Amino acid sequence: MSSSAFTPAASQPATALYNQPSAEYAEHLHRALDTLHAAVAEFGAAHIIQANSLGAEDVVLHHLIERAGLGIPGFVLQTGQLHPETLALLQHVQQHSQVPVEVFEPVAEHAIAFVQREGQDAMYQSIALRKACCQTRKMEPLARALDGKAAWITGLRREQSGARAEVPLRDASEAGKPVKLNPLANWTWGDVWHYIASHGVRYNPLHDQFYPSIGCAPCTRAISLGEDFRAGRWWWEDDNAKECGLHVKQA
Repeated sequence: MSSSAFTPAASQPATALYNQPSAEYAEHLHRALDTLHAAVAEFGAAHIIQANSLGAEDVVLHHLIERAGLGIPGFVLQTGQLHPETLALLQHVQQHSQVPVEVFEPVAEHAIAFVQREGQDAMYQSIALRKACCQTRKMEPLARALDGKAAWITGLRREQSGARAEVPLRDASEAGKPVKLNPLANWTWGDVWHYIASHGVRYNPLHDQFYPSIGCAPCTRAISLGEDFRAGRWWWEDDNAKECGLHVKQA
């Protein structure tokens, strides 16, 4: 597939539509496992945590961690705005996971106060308000999830967007912050779905409805033929603004 294009097709499961591994799939898989094993050797499993959005990339990482017996725990940011399909998958993962998967939620009083002050649909009114919502529902809980950790694992891939085109396997560029590990950095979308199909990994059914990137329900939609991979995220905003802050480096 192209670097950022996503092509919806006939009504078939994502495992049938996108199971197209790259010629380098075996190498990509080997490097991902090497990255995870090296992290455990360097930091210890208890000092690493996987950020799990319950999207395709993150269910692959969760499965890799369990399959390799690495014992790395995970966390999910339950923003209070997730799709029912995502919540159902979260319940399944927690019930069947071999490693702990902790849920972090926004401070209830802060989320309530934001809605009372700015309204339920504040995210559509301005980028500033949308980012303020992300700060309350994602960034503050993320800080708690990463507190005391030496490293964290994400599902970032270079193919996802132009802003992520230079994502490294290991990023230690932010002083005083946990090292960010991106084991799937060089994987293609076809690689991701080949792994899911090959190992029978349970995934978010929204992917079958042309949601390649899944976030909060008010800020995520299905995409159409020829649209960019992340076109369904904050679709009312300028393309340059399509990050919530989780993966934006601070100056």
